Amino acid sequence: MSFLIRVQLPDTPGILGAIATALGTAGADILSVDVVERSGGTAIDDLVVDLPSDRLPDALITAAESVDGVEVDAVRPYAGVLDTHSELELVEEIAEQPAHGLAVLAGGVPRIMHAGWSVVVQHSSGGVKRLAASGAAPETRIGDVPWLPLERATVLDGEAPWVPDTWRELGTELAATPLGKPDLVLLIGRPGGPMFRAAEVARLAHLAGIVAVVLDG
Repeated sequence: MSFLIRVQLPDTPGILGAIATALGTAGADILSVDVVERSGGTAIDDLVVDLPSDRLPDALITAAESVDGVEVDAVRPYAGVLDTHSELELVEEIAEQPAHGLAVLAGGVPRIMHAGWSVVVQHSSGGVKRLAASGAAPETRIGDVPWLPLERATVLDGEAPWVPDTWRELGTELAATPLGKPDLVLLIGRPGGPMFRAAEVARLAHLAGIVAVVLDG
């Protein structure tokens, strides 16, 4: 089974090798590494690892944190390990079929952002309308959304009153970005975390800006 591990670690040479060795003692193999953020001598990395079915996920935490200076922020099952889509590949796919661009975007963003799901919604005087959604997106409809229209990409409070109960029960971390205009928004969720970092929100905003230009073109 594959897991996504978010770790805080010293930004020093050889540290990933030490983590890989430690995880190997727990029977885990690192399949991919994504640098989320770097600042002040500390890095935030997402590691996707394979763990034998007879091992518990807690073993990943114990192994990673056995390396000096390493802290595990979150561990969750992850099904997107074999998908190598990048932002550029997703934008190219959208450009090839602009009539279905929002659906392609919603389907591809969770893989890029290591999220569980995404939806594209439009805000109007009649309420919030869902225009597109990824395969794993919850069917729950959202009603009164106080943060719409949205001027800029942001992290949302997953415990706010507007959040459906089922999302809160799963500890869903949320982020959103406008798609060229404040009333058209991409919302992404990570059930069980980890939280969205500032660098991830900036990455999401950058992708949304490019996609908005492609679709308007």
